[in-house]
Amino acid sequence: MKPLSEKIMSVPASGIRRFFDLVSEMDDVISLGVGEPDFVTPWRVREAAIWSLEKGMTTYTSNYGLLELRIEIVKKMNERYGVEWDPRREVLVTVGVSEALDTAFRALLNPGDEVLIPEPSYVSYAPCVAFAGGVPVPVPTRAESGFRTQADDVAARITPNTKAILLSYPTNPTGATMDAAGLQAIVDICVANDLYILSDEIYDRLSYDAPHVCVASLPGAYDRTILLNGFSKAYAMTGWRIGYACAPAPIIEMMMKIHQYTMLCAPITAQVAAMEALRRGDRDADEMCADYDRRRRMFVKG
Repeated sequence: MKPLSEKIMSVPASGIRRFFDLVSEMDDVISLGVGEPDFVTPWRVREAAIWSLEKGMTTYTSNYGLLELRIEIVKKMNERYGVEWDPRREVLVTVGVSEALDTAFRALLNPGDEVLIPEPSYVSYAPCVAFAGGVPVPVPTRAESGFRTQADDVAARITPNTKAILLSYPTNPTGATMDAAGLQAIVDICVANDLYILSDEIYDRLSYDAPHVCVASLPGAYDRTILLNGFSKAYAMTGWRIGYACAPAPIIEMMMKIHQYTMLCAPITAQVAAMEALRRGDRDADEMCADYDRRRRMFVKG
């Protein structure tokens, strides 16, 4: 038979998933390998999903996602970070942040375009760039600087082929966070070199020692930033596979074009659950975050 895709064969399978599968078969082993909350989704969120099924809400939604959900997303982002998008044209509801990430790269990249990725990083970032025809370029971070991305290291790796940088704070796997000054220095470099910024902020609610800084809220960032976020971490909704992207309308339109042909829409049940999480789930999210903080302090103290 004819060979399969060389591009896909060139990308190794996820090592952390292989490790997770191995550990799941062992007794008395605590896995620290996957970003999976050990809480169940709050009851009020599950109840909203049950209600939607009882009401017969089992259809497709708009390709962009339920407008009511997009309005709630914008409302929450404005409330927390003072940033605002048009819910009709600048928000796309996706099947988890992973789909948003994949769709964003495919909307942005042409063959050979380079994407700067601070390392260590989440295992999916570099493969997503490669699948989209781009070239992942690692930007090393160091323990002595708390694994925070340094502006000089970013500037040193920019070439004529550099198209974007992917930021992810708080970071998986190091837990690093960045303050406004550190992020602003990187944003300024992106402005000077006309780079897009992809900001994966799925862990925004799990920033313990200082308030989270939303990249899109910084001067110069808004018009070039694709903000990626979702519900998996803050609301313990990993299995619901629901996320979103916020960006200028021309970018979201490109992403939606890919999304409508590959996914059509995110599941309506998960969208209704996400609406409830945004409307009435803050207390649950805060309680889970407080418990994570208690555990990390105990772990570090021990």
